[in-house]
Amino acid sequence: MELAKTNRMNALFEFYEALLTEKQQNYMQLYYGDDYSLGEIAEEFEVSRQAVYDNIKRTAHILESYEAKLHLLEHFQQQNDAIEKIMDYVTAHYQEDSQLLSLVKVLQEELAEEDE
Repeated sequence: MELAKTNRMNALFEFYEALLTEKQQNYMQLYYGDDYSLGEIAEEFEVSRQAVYDNIKRTAHILESYEAKLHLLEHFQQQNDAIEKIMDYVTAHYQEDSQLLSLVKVLQEELAEEDE
């Protein structure tokens, strides 16, 4: 499985999980989150591999359509990029401003917690 696609699906899943059915959530979590094979998921739910494949493919399309309409992941990534640029600039140009640097450090820690 392609790492970039897996990362994207996991990110989309984090944002839109609540909009999926329980079955869709289970399949996506097992396939993308826990790295189960189609066969393992099929065995777990007593369905065919094709049924699992079809459900995952359909659910991935649904997640992409939510993102196309709502742009939550895109906005989140833009915010993170902007914050990183701000932090890099402050760190590079305001070494003497201990208060500003401590605020930047707090922001970095909060971002790190969100990424976990």
